[in-house]
Parts: sequence; structure tokens; C-alpha cells
Amino acid sequence: MSIPVEVPGLDTIIPELAEGKVVVVESGADAAKSFFVRRLSLTAGHANWPVTFVTSRDRDELQAQFAVERGSTSMPERWIQIHERDRLQSLEEFVNGGGLLAIDSFSFLTLDLTPDGLAKALRGLRSLCRGHGTTAVLGTDRGMFDPRSEAIAVHLADGLLQFHTREGPEGVVRYLRVPKWMDGRFVDRNIYYEFDGKRLAIDLRSRVL
Repeated sequence: MSIPVEVPGLDTIIPELAEGKVVVVESGADAAKSFFVRRLSLTAGHANWPVTFVTSRDRDELQAQFAVERGSTSMPERWIQIHERDRLQSLEEFVNGGGLLAIDSFSFLTLDLTPDGLAKALRGLRSLCRGHGTTAVLGTDRGMFDPRSEAIAVHLADGLLQFHTREGPEGVVRYLRVPKWMDGRFVDRNIYYEFDGKRLAIDLRSRVL
């Protein structure tokens, strides 16, 4: 089973995340990345997929965000398991029985790993995801990986989605890029998006230069 990407506009570029794949979602200071990871978690949970969410932040804070963002949508009982961690050495304990594994922030939680250790962990995760039919979404913070570790994460991921922000003449400009995707496609352009903390939407009519 694939997880639908329920983000207006983005769903025409990336309709779904395929089962058994590993996707990196990267951003700078913008909270859109974490919102997107939570949005995927809610979608998977609503479809009765088991969801495991590993967070570097406070568990209660994450639960409160989910409560607000799901609104009146009913969710299955015990639809998510939340694990609060300060670091990660192994990912095996989180991959079991399919569903969605979301880790935010993966780059922070693996700071103690050497590049070789990160490569070993990601290769193991890829194998486990394929074997169990688990889809993994790894939220990363731009600039937190050293260059070699960043190259390793991109190389071993099946897909890469990047949220960007920059200052423009009229204020903050937001755009995303999809430099790598699991079916060999990529979107070689800057795609404008809007994010107000409560809603994420892609405007395919606008182009950011």
C-alpha cells in the first residue's frame, strides 16, 4: 500500500510514497518540513496503517500538534507510537510490520554517527523497509550533516524533497525542489509553495527564479 500525498498541488507531482521506500525531506529554518512529515503520518494513520514516529523534541508537544492538525478527523485507536530520543545508533527497533516510520529530526538524532556509521544505518534501514513493506520518511535540517554524510543520505535515499526559503523584494519566498525521486523522475525547477503554519499548498502556476 502506498501513502497518498495529500498536499494540494504537490499531489500532482508526487501522488504517493511507495511502500518499502526511504524518503528524505529536507529544510532550513522553515517548519514546513516537519508539518509535511506530520501530514503524511496523519494520512497513513487515517488509512489504518501503523505509524511509528521518532522525535527529537517533546512527546507531549508532538501529540498536541497532531491533535490540532487532525481537526475533527477520527483516527483509529492507538494509531501512532511516539518515541522520544536524544540520539539514534540503530533503526532496527522501529521497523516492524509495515506502515510508516517517520523520524524528525533524523540529522540531529544521528549527529554522533560517523559517515560510515550513517551509511551502515541507512543501508540497514533500506533493507528492513523492503523486507517489511515499511515506508520511511526522514526529516533532516539543512547544514546539520557534514558534506560527506549529506552525500551519503541523498545517495541512499529513494527520494529527496527539499523545502527552501529566501528573502525577496516582497518578503520571504518559499519554494521546493524534487532533485531525486524513486521512479527516476526529478523536478528541475523551483516550485512556489505557501505555508502559514496550518496549511501547506503548492502553486504550480508560479515559478521562483
